[in-house]
Amino acid sequence: MATSGGPKVLAIVLAGGEGKRLMPLTADRAKPAVPFGGIYRLIDFALSNLANSGYLRMVVLTQYKSHSLDRHITTTWRMSTMLGNYVTPVPAQQRVGKQWFAGSADAIYQSLNLIHDDKPDIVVVVGADHVYRMDFSDMVQQHVETGAAVTVAAIRQPIGSAGQFGVIELDESHDRRIGAFREKPSDPVGLADNPHEVLASMGNYVFSADALIDAVTQDAAREDSAHDMGGDIVPWFVEQERAYAYDFRDNTIPGATERDRGYWRDVGTIDSFYDAHMDLVSIHPVFNLYNYDWPIMTSYGSFPPAKFVTGASQRRGVALNSVVSPGCIVSGAVVTDSVLSPTVRAHSFSSINGSVLMSGVEIGRSATISRAILDKDVRVPPGVSIGVDAEHDRARGFTVTESGITVIGKGTVVPE
Repeated sequence: MATSGGPKVLAIVLAGGEGKRLMPLTADRAKPAVPFGGIYRLIDFALSNLANSGYLRMVVLTQYKSHSLDRHITTTWRMSTMLGNYVTPVPAQQRVGKQWFAGSADAIYQSLNLIHDDKPDIVVVVGADHVYRMDFSDMVQQHVETGAAVTVAAIRQPIGSAGQFGVIELDESHDRRIGAFREKPSDPVGLADNPHEVLASMGNYVFSADALIDAVTQDAAREDSAHDMGGDIVPWFVEQERAYAYDFRDNTIPGATERDRGYWRDVGTIDSFYDAHMDLVSIHPVFNLYNYDWPIMTSYGSFPPAKFVTGASQRRGVALNSVVSPGCIVSGAVVTDSVLSPTVRAHSFSSINGSVLMSGVEIGRSATISRAILDKDVRVPPGVSIGVDAEHDRARGFTVTESGITVIGKGTVVPE
């Protein structure tokens, strides 16, 4: 899509991730389809950022257990065809051989027909499993002004965490051109203006269309390539001095507060997924879902309002510092520092603290849930405790992280 006479832009969302580190939440769904924040799916953040940026032609490349993801996209993300806009899920199609996507660059190579059909000037390539707000039009503007072949979105991170990211080292002779791109370095070099920080790749890229087509085509012929955007394509452009960095710190979002400006969370592990939810529930949230100038868009069905029931015998239905979605009934239960997805039911005298409950979860009378993630349709019987005793939870076959977060998979009926 071209905006205000600007370049024609096609957005490609990479959504084929298996998400092994998010098991058991990804046992039955692709990582971008994992529910987040009560009413959303992870992919809603990428799609909302693109739509709010004015880029309304999007293709979503899917592969792993993509049914729920495909269904969410096709039922939720509908654009006006009159204006030529669309959001389309595209599965691996084996167009160039009898193999599935071998990496993110290979996914684009096998889907080059999408670029040839749309004929964009610019291709924005983004991941589908991060929580953040970003105006991509500002990044595209910098890309055009610098004449780059690729521009990599970069976020400042403590130098001690460099081993978790692809790290960008800027060219000393040019404040935006990338001099080196190193994957999870053990000897990172701090930034010139702050030696205690590095620039980490966010997994979001802006390409000149012809340069992208040429790069993934040549990469496909290399037997020594992992066919990865960050590991192979970006370093290829760095060698040619055609890769530039975009500092996420410079991105300005309408309605952002100083507290959540520049927020970005990679929710690739259970612990980071849990921490991102806790960022939502404080009195002044670290990530503010209530920014109506840059909304995160989704569809969550036709549910009635949330209901809180208070009765006799000190039976109080309350929720404090929590996100409670439509369709929930908190019937004489106490909910604190938690996120409740649609149609959660919490019965009398139950306690839910510091937890994430997905759609359809039912908590029995006098049950206790603490520091836990319960996937869709989990049933907890009366009087049962989850997240109180880690060893007991492990003995019952539940996943417990190193930090002590208990995770119960989709549809589990917890034994009494």
